[in-house]
Amino acid sequence: MPDTRFVRILFLFVLGIAVLTSCQKFKGGQEVPAYLSIDSVYIYTDYAIQGSASHNITDAWVYVDGQLIGAFEMPAKFPVLQSGTHKVAIMAGIKNNGISSTRVIYNFYTPINFNVKFGVDSVTKLKTQKTTYASNSNFLWKEDFEGTSIRLDTTNRSTVPITVTSTGSPLTIEGLHSGIMVTDSVNDFAEAESHDAFVIPYAPVYLELNYNVNTTLTVGVIMTGPSAFIQMPVLNLNVTNNKSKKIYIELTPALNSQSGIDHFRVYFGAFKDAGLKQGIMVLDNIKVLTTK
Repeated sequence: MPDTRFVRILFLFVLGIAVLTSCQKFKGGQEVPAYLSIDSVYIYTDYAIQGSASHNITDAWVYVDGQLIGAFEMPAKFPVLQSGTHKVAIMAGIKNNGISSTRVIYNFYTPINFNVKFGVDSVTKLKTQKTTYASNSNFLWKEDFEGTSIRLDTTNRSTVPITVTSTGSPLTIEGLHSGIMVTDSVNDFAEAESHDAFVIPYAPVYLELNYNVNTTLTVGVIMTGPSAFIQMPVLNLNVTNNKSKKIYIELTPALNSQSGIDHFRVYFGAFKDAGLKQGIMVLDNIKVLTTK
């Protein structure tokens, strides 16, 4: 029968070899990570050209030396298996159509680029970062409701007009005025469309919007061609509980879904939800963007 002391020594020796081997494999194949942290990303705009700087940037899509590390909801701290100096790009991410499960890079915002020196088991804090609109962004339409007239028309079907909030109104989302439609039990349908029709481009099209509604608001497109007129809802916006929200709505699939059309307008429509005395729909900072 083997000596128990010898068996214990042999076991410890084998265990030590296994530990050393595993450490060597860890170092060779997957180093102890460095870390990046980022608190938030905001956008800076030239108001006269690009409109409001309101945004809803929720995620950071992180690339190191051109390779995607991951998409992270901010604030975030995440590992990077690099050491030394590397090129880092942060792409601003959004919830496409306001849906948490459809997070995408918003390509109308510019990447944020750094040279970062990574240290093993240390944290590089990027804090709050700034982006801008990309130089190839083409603003087909901007409406902030601050001018003497607005480029949004009440449709023939609507029983109430679209107007602007009064100066100092608590309903105003930003600036001095916002657009507003109010329905009641008699006049219970509101609908407005962009004054201009836009050529449908061979490129992505997005609608940016700030809104505050106490009734369901439908956002859609009216598409026209030589012998076609198609009104298509794109998204229903839910009640916001007296809080203004920012949303990015992708119009591209709807605009590409039909043949024989070449122009489109954006429309907003709502019936007063049951049980409400008034339906209140407040809009602001409307932008329709494509690429040049």
